[in-house]
Amino acid sequence: MEQTEGKNAINYFHAEDGLNCAQAILTAYQNEFNIKDEHIKEYKQYGGGRAEGGVCGALYAIKKLIKDEAAFGHIKREFFHAAGGSAVCKEIRKSQQLSCVGCVEVADKLLYRYVKENNKPCEV
Repeated sequence: MEQTEGKNAINYFHAEDGLNCAQAILTAYQNEFNIKDEHIKEYKQYGGGRAEGGVCGALYAIKKLIKDEAAFGHIKREFFHAAGGSAVCKEIRKSQQLSCVGCVEVADKLLYRYVKENNKPCEV
């Protein structure tokens, strides 16, 4: 059965490996983007609001995967809308519009749609 909503990145978030939001997205899309395990480990530093500018790690991971600025801009706008108007982890948490699991789920769905529509992800 083809999955239509995402790659279930939430299954990797804080699971047995203790992956953060950024790592969960990278792990879910490891095959599509040819991501090495070492690269996923490096993203441990980007969870919990520690990505550049305090951005949600799940969204930050997408930014690093998608080199097309227009496509990322569209994804970012949709993420903003779902997260109550912010991409900053601390602000998202404060607004309680979306939980961390919710951020991973939204990011997963948005990235899945991008991959499906473009059918040609880049390599990390």
